[in-house]
Amino acid sequence: MPRITTTLWFDGNGEEAARFYVEIFPNSRVTATMPRHDAIPGGPHLAGTPVTVDFELDGQPFTAINGNPGFSFTEAISLLVDCADQAEIDFYWDALLAGGGEPGRCGWLKDRFGVSWQVVSPRLVELLADPDPVRAKKAFEAMNPMSKIDLEEIETAARE
Repeated sequence: MPRITTTLWFDGNGEEAARFYVEIFPNSRVTATMPRHDAIPGGPHLAGTPVTVDFELDGQPFTAINGNPGFSFTEAISLLVDCADQAEIDFYWDALLAGGGEPGRCGWLKDRFGVSWQVVSPRLVELLADPDPVRAKKAFEAMNPMSKIDLEEIETAARE
C-alpha cells in the first residue's frame, strides 16, 4: 500500500514551520530538504528557501512546500492532537500558539503559520458521546464556549 503524506503549502516559511513543529512534538525530525535552483520557479521572495522540507511528527510524514502566495490555510483542514490528559492539552495548546498563533473555539487554534489544529482528548469524545443524552448535552454546552479545552470543567458539567 502506498504511504500517504500530508503536504502543507507555505509562502516561503515552510522550513521555519517544519522546525517549529519538530521542536514541539516528540520523536520528530526534519528528514530532507530540496534546495531551490534556477530550474525551479519561484518569486524573488523565495530565493534562498528550499522548495520542500520533509519532516516527521512522531513518525507521521509531512512535506512543507515553499510556494508562491495565493493559497492559504483554512479550518477546512486541521491537524488533530489527541492528548492523554489536561497537562498535554495545556502543553500543546501553549506551544502551538507561541509566537503569534490565534486561539479558536472548542479546542481549535491557528498557529503562527495559519495552520489549524484541534487540541483535544479521547476523554472529551467520550463525554460528548455519552449514551445518556442529558450528560452528553451538558458536556457539549460546557465545551462550546471554551477556547482551550478544560476537561475537569466539562466532566463536572456532565455530572451535574
